[in-house]
Amino acid sequence: MTNDCFAISDRLMSLEEAWALIAERVQPVTATESRPLRQCLGRVLAEDVVSPITQAPFANAAMDGFAARHADLTPGATSRLPVAARVAAGHPLTEPVPGGAAVEIFTGAPLPDGLDVVAMVEDCRIEEADGRRWVVLPAGLAQGNFVRPVGEDFHAGATVLKAGRRLRPQDVAMAAAVGRSHLLVRERLKVGVISTGDEVVEPGLPLAAGQIYGCNRYGQMAVLEAMGFEVSDLGHLPDRLDATLDAFTEAAATQQAILTSGGVSLGGEDHVKTAIERLGKLHLWRLAVKPGKPVALGTVGQAAFVGLPGYPVSAIVTLLVVGLAPLRRLAGAVAEPPLAEPILVPAGFRFKKNHKRRQFLRGSLSWQDGGQRAVPFRTQESSVLSSLVETTGLIDVGAEVMEIREGEPVPFLPYESLMR
Repeated sequence: MTNDCFAISDRLMSLEEAWALIAERVQPVTATESRPLRQCLGRVLAEDVVSPITQAPFANAAMDGFAARHADLTPGATSRLPVAARVAAGHPLTEPVPGGAAVEIFTGAPLPDGLDVVAMVEDCRIEEADGRRWVVLPAGLAQGNFVRPVGEDFHAGATVLKAGRRLRPQDVAMAAAVGRSHLLVRERLKVGVISTGDEVVEPGLPLAAGQIYGCNRYGQMAVLEAMGFEVSDLGHLPDRLDATLDAFTEAAATQQAILTSGGVSLGGEDHVKTAIERLGKLHLWRLAVKPGKPVALGTVGQAAFVGLPGYPVSAIVTLLVVGLAPLRRLAGAVAEPPLAEPILVPAGFRFKKNHKRRQFLRGSLSWQDGGQRAVPFRTQESSVLSSLVETTGLIDVGAEVMEIREGEPVPFLPYESLMR
């Protein structure tokens, strides 16, 4: 990250353009370390994982049942074959199977050489005759039925995980499947969170006249911890420039990124903007987004600075759709669109807007007329925190979309999909 990577012209910028600039200009700042798999969940992978093996390494049975040669089956009719052996998972058959015979086989067991079809045990009939065990296989079995072929999942030399991925449970499982006990991952990005304002009181303390409980810092820390960052609670600051300067100086010495909300306007009691400009560089991004039009990005020493709007809803929504993008890049994650593929569902509402900004409505999925519908919360005011608590995601209204008619498909983003 360079000290002027956030510099742009003072104009309204689309969210897509902001993401592209972040991907282009912000570089990882975290070191790498080797960690055992049990400690890799949520970490950013710092290497490509290439498989040294092929999976499946041998053809095997996908079901419990009986295996045979397709050439030995009677076309269009049931087939009665003697059972020559029993094959369990982890115990490959060492002797060849005689022609015209079947074997009893269990899920995951290696398919004996030459056998190429498996019938489920539920579809077979077992008979005892002439001192031998016989199986009657159903008609119509296709070659390869219930057979997992060699390399069905991946082959040796395949890249199964790419560097820059934030590791999910299934990614950790994949690393184990190729035999890796440790992975090279990025150290957790150190993010310090600060709140400001004389009107804000810490939860648990009594409120005086004109005061409110501070929730922004706690909401931000919860999002960052869910993302796997190393979060430091740097506390709450009074509206004094000296205290703000001291706090940011100390934070820049220990943190790789600093996150705040509010305090960057031109008001006489907003000291964050002044402190950042004295200690480093500050750029105010005017985004064509609602909520979250103003976002402050900059640097204090070697630490990046992200300043979010002050209203509780704006602070969290802007963190999810804008603020996480530079933090992901600083942490070493790949440059990709921060928003997951949305769910397209019919709108259970009508909506008009009088601006060309991309708007995110807090809402939920509701069952109406036998199907799911996206329904917005009763109010979209940025000060109403219950609009986040009582909803499950964001309805994404494009910048050029001026009207939504009931029944039209709209993109819906579950909150969980935004923290990936």
